[in-house]
Amino acid sequence: MEGAIVHSSLMQTVGVGLFGLALLHTFCAKQFEVLAHRHPRHAGLLHLLGEVEVVFGFWAFVLIAVMALLAGGHRAIAYAESLQYTEPLFVFVVMVVAASKPVLSIVQRLLGGVARAAPLPTPLVQAWLGLAVVPLLGSLITEPAAMTLAALMLASQIFKDGIPEPLKYGALGVLFVNISIGGTLTSYAAPPVLMVAGAWHWDTAFMAGTFGWKAALAVLVNATGIAFLLRKHLRPAAADLAPDAVPVPLAVSLIHLLVLGGVVTLAHHPVLFLGLFLFFLGYTQAYARYQNPLILKEGLLVGFFLAGLVVLGGLQQWWLQPLVSGMAPTVLFFGAVGLTAVTDNAALTYLGSLIEGISSSAQYMLVAGAVTGGGLTVIANAPNPAGVALLKNGFNDASIGAGGLLLGALLPTAVAALFFLLL
Repeated sequence: MEGAIVHSSLMQTVGVGLFGLALLHTFCAKQFEVLAHRHPRHAGLLHLLGEVEVVFGFWAFVLIAVMALLAGGHRAIAYAESLQYTEPLFVFVVMVVAASKPVLSIVQRLLGGVARAAPLPTPLVQAWLGLAVVPLLGSLITEPAAMTLAALMLASQIFKDGIPEPLKYGALGVLFVNISIGGTLTSYAAPPVLMVAGAWHWDTAFMAGTFGWKAALAVLVNATGIAFLLRKHLRPAAADLAPDAVPVPLAVSLIHLLVLGGVVTLAHHPVLFLGLFLFFLGYTQAYARYQNPLILKEGLLVGFFLAGLVVLGGLQQWWLQPLVSGMAPTVLFFGAVGLTAVTDNAALTYLGSLIEGISSSAQYMLVAGAVTGGGLTVIANAPNPAGVALLKNGFNDASIGAGGLLLGALLPTAVAALFFLLL
């Protein structure tokens, strides 16, 4: 009965309408921040509505409330409980662990050593490594972890006062696109790949040989291009200007890395990775002198965003799946790029995995288009909200505009499209 209610024409119409309002709200979020400065009396509410991470969770609550009015409270609850929330939980946990001081410390030491050894200005090499190497590491440590590490490394170098706003958006677009395509060297790191790998029998060897090397070339081109444009504005990162007052012992960093590896390995088992996360929280308290405050608030907001996307996205299958299944392979690629901009790319590939008899060329085009378009909007790829949460304070009004992100991502998206289509 619940399924009949959820998939009734009325609820489908309501679901699409609220999904459209959530998208519109996403593109208008920056305007709420502007209004908050103009109307301090209501600044609290306006700041809340201006938080991109709150948007889809807010409209998901509206959907459940409307469903309760139309179909009854127990059926609305049944719909909410029928959905899968493993990905939002995983992204929350992996964000917090990856952003911990011991993990950042060891990664920064390794990349800092590489940057100092290179025959180029150290700040330039550090920025390039954050935009190129860290996104490719996402194929090993997962894209959400790579996004968190890259954002925290680049925040004090690129996303700060003194850097022209257009260059910030250009760097943000490159980062988001590179994270989206940089996780395709393996079969488990990128959410849109993860959704189809089992159904289509794609292993890591297949991903590396079919997608990975093309993605790696596009990542290097994108990172090199924006680093060249930023070269005159880059200065040593704040963390490099003063030594750490309390150096993190290697053993502590290794424990954190082991926990991160455990979370990644248990990504499909929320009970287990949440249990490991509770151990991690206890460990950070036991060795608090080696820690910075954990990004629990930012991680929870991102998880809330993705959970809202799951709730709203559950009512979009009726129009997305026929649209995807009716496209020729090349048209499907560009269609997937466009659809990814307005719906999570993992949701899009998941719907593609449900299509019976889909050809191998269509499979390739669907996934290639989904990852290519993953940097165009905040909702296009699961790690993007994490990047927004960590970097938004470096932009005017402490907010990232949807239009600015779209413009900044267009060129790196075109580069990725060329490599996936022509090679």
